[in-house]
Amino acid sequence: MASLKEYKRKRNFAITAEPEGRVEKSKGKLARFVIQKHDASRLHYDFRLEMGGTLVSWAVPKGLPLAKGEKHLAVKVEDHPVSYIDFEGTIPKGQYGGGTVQVWDRGTYEPLSKAPKKELDGGKLHVVLKGKKLQGEWYLVRLKDEDEQWLIIKGGENHKKLSKKVESESALSGKTMAQLAKSDHVWQSKPRNSGNGRGSLKERLAAARESAKTPKKAVPKSKTTAKAGKRKPALKAKFLEPMKAHIENKVPPGDWLYEIKFDGFRAVTYKEGKTVHLLSRTNHDLAEKFPDVVEAMEGMDVKNAIIDGEIVALDKDGRSSFQLLQAYELGQERPPLCYYVFDILALNGKSTRDLPLEERREKLKAILPESSDIIRFSSSIGTDAEKLLKKAGALGLEGLIGKRKGSRYEVGQRSGAWVKLKLVKEQEFVIGGYTPPGGTRQHIGALLVGVYEKGKLVYSGKVGTGYTGAVLKDLHTRFKKMASDTCPFKDLPEEREGRYGQGITTSVMKKCHWLKPVLVCQVKFSEWTRDDRLRQPVYLGLREDKKAKDVVREPSSKLA
Repeated sequence: MASLKEYKRKRNFAITAEPEGRVEKSKGKLARFVIQKHDASRLHYDFRLEMGGTLVSWAVPKGLPLAKGEKHLAVKVEDHPVSYIDFEGTIPKGQYGGGTVQVWDRGTYEPLSKAPKKELDGGKLHVVLKGKKLQGEWYLVRLKDEDEQWLIIKGGENHKKLSKKVESESALSGKTMAQLAKSDHVWQSKPRNSGNGRGSLKERLAAARESAKTPKKAVPKSKTTAKAGKRKPALKAKFLEPMKAHIENKVPPGDWLYEIKFDGFRAVTYKEGKTVHLLSRTNHDLAEKFPDVVEAMEGMDVKNAIIDGEIVALDKDGRSSFQLLQAYELGQERPPLCYYVFDILALNGKSTRDLPLEERREKLKAILPESSDIIRFSSSIGTDAEKLLKKAGALGLEGLIGKRKGSRYEVGQRSGAWVKLKLVKEQEFVIGGYTPPGGTRQHIGALLVGVYEKGKLVYSGKVGTGYTGAVLKDLHTRFKKMASDTCPFKDLPEEREGRYGQGITTSVMKKCHWLKPVLVCQVKFSEWTRDDRLRQPVYLGLREDKKAKDVVREPSSKLA
């Protein structure tokens, strides 16, 4: 049975202009649809179908695909009231989904089945849209039973490309996102002078303050306010090294729960009252780098807790990107940041580390803020690793993290209870030196990287691409403090440079600048050559959360 309980739980209708709504009976033979462009913590599209008295809804980071067979990720969200089909305007900052909403497209749709609700419940729906902008066939396919992850796939023929004007304007008002944000345009259920209308955003906020008869939870401070002054580092909590995952090149036997493998910074939160410490896996304070994450965790309603997770930057497709995270650190870009949390080590003064995995995750999920755009729970996406890996590969994801059912949290250990199944050839390397720049490049030519083997650093290759000017300048500044007269690689020099020019001969060594082997970087590559050198390596960024001595060559994956 359709319900708006979750929709209403997440919203304060005294402040937000969104319609409170109710479950309604269909008023016509043709069911309606709407696509709303939503600039919240990140820009995305909300796809909604009128069905069973509500709007069944998905968040689609990239929007609906237009090329036949093209697939985009769609995340199932709570049902919305049918009256939301006309909602366009501003959701106040601090409220769930705060930001500008535009009716990007609207119209009717025809389900190509006699029982669309039954098909939807079964995880697949085929529809024909008849909108102002979009017309044609699309499929909605759930990735796994009882999961929020879906794909939306273009069926039929390719859709014609939309003009910039059509793409940018509202199908309801003709206004652009910028015009809607500037005008503070809001949805109104009744005329403003009726006494029950929504009014302007300023009027609603003022009315909410005046009508507040009991203290309410304060609206979180804006991100701008949080960064206005430099956050003072709190005294560090007692450090617990996070549990580690063992890299596997094949699916392990047994009962496992799988999550998406993210590409970011591992971060453990220590919360004591209103004080929050955010520490890396190597016990470095991350509070100044990620003040928004600290601020979001401060709002958790618990006395104390220790929570394990990963900070990621999201690309336009909603995937984690380590390069974007590096760009964020250098101030080059402002991608959406998320803190995906997946385990809890202690709660309200009691250790939870010996509890079974499933019980720990339930406890964690229960204490997370209800409407945070930054803090997200890393959901288990299933148990069939073979199927999940195929789907992850199709979506361009990194791989999977597997966790043995019923396992305990083992601080600092790589016991095998957690495994990493990687679909990409990418790993950490130790920086041992660099070549001088050539041509128009400044500061650095290529990094010389390696891995530890039986306690000795061995050479893996030159990494000469993947840099911006700002990255090269930053690396060069760091390297000044790490300069060394001695080559740290125990297997150099080599007799020849080799087919791909990765070898370091005696003559090449004379031109190299050597470093103390303390910095770790992430590198993507196409393959290992027969002489154990990297083929087509690309620099992704520094891994300040990894210890150099822990970097070894990872086994070649048989999963991709």
